[in-house]
Amino acid sequence: MRSLSEIETTSKRASKALGFSWGIAEEIGKNIKLLEMFNIPGVRNLNEYFKVYKKKQFQNISLILKSNISKISYCPIIAGLNFLDQVRTLEQTKQVYFENMAFPILFIPFSSRASEIIGKRILFKVDEKEFLLNFNQSIYSNYLINSILEKGNKIEVCFLENVNSFNENEWNELYKLSEDTFVEESEELKEKTAGAGLTDND
Repeated sequence: MRSLSEIETTSKRASKALGFSWGIAEEIGKNIKLLEMFNIPGVRNLNEYFKVYKKKQFQNISLILKSNISKISYCPIIAGLNFLDQVRTLEQTKQVYFENMAFPILFIPFSSRASEIIGKRILFKVDEKEFLLNFNQSIYSNYLINSILEKGNKIEVCFLENVNSFNENEWNELYKLSEDTFVEESEELKEKTAGAGLTDND
C-alpha cells in the first residue's frame, strides 16, 4: 500500500511535469493526499484527467460567481483554487453553482479545505451524488463507488449554517450536572473513589 506522503509527492511531481507551476502542483499534491485519506479515488481521477488534459480544452475560470456556466468544461483544479481564494466572499451567497465541470472529484478537496477556513460544513452536490464536508476533518457521501467521474453536469456548493444537534433543555440538563464538579465531595463519595485504580500489594 502506498503511503499518503508518497501519494502527495508523486501527485505533485506529475502535476509539475504536466505543466502546472510548483505552487499549483503542491496544492494538487495536498488535495490528492486528502482524497485518498478519506478513501475517495483521487489518484484514479487525477491520472485520467491528466491523460486528456493536453488533448482537450478546458475553461480556466478566475472570478467565481453565484452561477457559473460554460460550454467548455471547467478545469476542476483552477476552479477549485479560485474558489478557495474567494470562499469568504462566496460564503455570503449561500450557494454556488457550476454547470459542466470536468472530473469534479478533484474539486472536492478545495471545498473541504474551504469548510475549515470559514468554519462551516459544506454540502457538495454533483448531479445525484452528495458529499458532506466537515471542516476538513471528514467527508460523508452517498457515492461509495471507487470509480472515475469524468464530468459533472450540475455542481452545487451549499454553505451550511452551524446548528446544534441538541435542544436548549438538553443542554441545560447537562450543564447543571457539570456544575456538580465544583461541589465539595461528600465523605461517602470520597470513600467510594479513594484508591480507585490502585492494586493492594499487601
